[in-house]
Amino acid sequence: MPRALIKGLTALLAAVAVPLAVCVLLLPARGALSETNVVLILMLVVAAVAALGNRGAAVLTALSAAAWFVFFFTTPFASFTYIDNTEEAITAGLLLVAGLVVSQLARRYSRERSIATTLQRSLLPRVLPDTNAVRAAYRYVPAEAEVGGDWFDLIPLPGFRTALVVGDVVGHGLNSAVTMGRLRTAVQNFSTLDLPPDELLARLDDVVHQMDAEAGGAGEYGTVAATCLYAIYDPVSCSCTMARAGHFPPALVYPDGRVEVVDLPECPPLGIGGLRFEAVERKLPQDTQLVFYTDGLIEDRHRDIGTGLTLLCKALSGAGSDPEETCETILETVLPDHPVDDAALLIARTRVFPRDRIAEWDIPASPAAVPALRAEVSAKLADWGLGEAAFATELMLSELVTNAIRYGAPPVHLRLLRETNLVMEISDGSSTTPHLRYAAAMDEGGRGIFLVAQFAERWGTRFTPTGKIVWAEQAAPSVPVVPVLASMA
Repeated sequence: MPRALIKGLTALLAAVAVPLAVCVLLLPARGALSETNVVLILMLVVAAVAALGNRGAAVLTALSAAAWFVFFFTTPFASFTYIDNTEEAITAGLLLVAGLVVSQLARRYSRERSIATTLQRSLLPRVLPDTNAVRAAYRYVPAEAEVGGDWFDLIPLPGFRTALVVGDVVGHGLNSAVTMGRLRTAVQNFSTLDLPPDELLARLDDVVHQMDAEAGGAGEYGTVAATCLYAIYDPVSCSCTMARAGHFPPALVYPDGRVEVVDLPECPPLGIGGLRFEAVERKLPQDTQLVFYTDGLIEDRHRDIGTGLTLLCKALSGAGSDPEETCETILETVLPDHPVDDAALLIARTRVFPRDRIAEWDIPASPAAVPALRAEVSAKLADWGLGEAAFATELMLSELVTNAIRYGAPPVHLRLLRETNLVMEISDGSSTTPHLRYAAAMDEGGRGIFLVAQFAERWGTRFTPTGKIVWAEQAAPSVPVVPVLASMA
């Protein structure tokens, strides 16, 4: 017999048997209980069955409760053929109507919760991407009552860097889940601009203001309230830049087991506006664990935030170095038994980029230095076993370095990073940004960046406190040069 049919028959049998069992239990106290008390007890039974979400079982429970009430507590046995009291008929009818209404409300609530839960889970990442910067693990625990707006993300960035994000939309229900999805999408889009954490949070704050305007929000704080923590870890420099908007600061677990809650500037939540977000940069040793979390993990109606943070730090001090094991330890020791708010946890263990896969050159501010630089880069690619990539690399190198010397400002620096891809980074002291142009047939210039875009899988610009970095990424160990040249002929 199919499992679904067995489950359905069991539910229907229980719908008939449960009200009967309650009536039998109440029968010895029939003289002490009024009909109103019995009706209220049976209505609670109907509501409990309706809360399970099975509409058919809920309706049958209401019918069964009405029938057993008439049979046992009005005119026994004769009630099925004759009712001689109008009040008895009205009471039984009210019990039936109340049960049907409760079952319909329970069905609607269950349906809305199912939609919100499905939407929220579809908006959260199912699998974290594997990056060269960190080894990550995550856990998400929904609230027992309603879904919330907690989210997390791990975003690969150019130069083998990784962005780590965790956020929380205030409130519960379908609207919070939708708002969470919009904010997560906005963070992913802004991350493609390679913005530092404080600037990204400022743009995310503008998005929240726009959402308030769309919703017609009025008042000092608007209708949308959210917090966010954004960090970028660079495995080459072993630095982590972090900024937060009303969110809890991250915790660091060092390789020796020492735990530290980072002292980040306490900036306002998203949507307040008018205030500046501040970023902090920290140097992290290899195998340091970055712990990001939301308030549902540490806060509970039975304990304050300080107690929750103390429990978290104690759990982290005794956890191992594996992010998966650390997640399990935290959930077992810190998460409330009956969470009233959803909780998100993201843990990343830092890695260090191998030094033998990094090559750097300081470039004199003279175009005459480019030929010698090309020869040195070709020799380095040969040492790495990337001789097939030499032609495309030299072409992009010539264009980008010449642009940095001609239009940028000293110092000019070149860095090559070899991993699954080959990344070229040219930095200078100017904020002038190169842009892609499509030169006409008779134009003498404007083809340099176009050639870079053709040979590179990706390219772009990111700004630094001292200038900018123009980067280009190509596949390793080989680059398909011939098809690109053929398309340009």
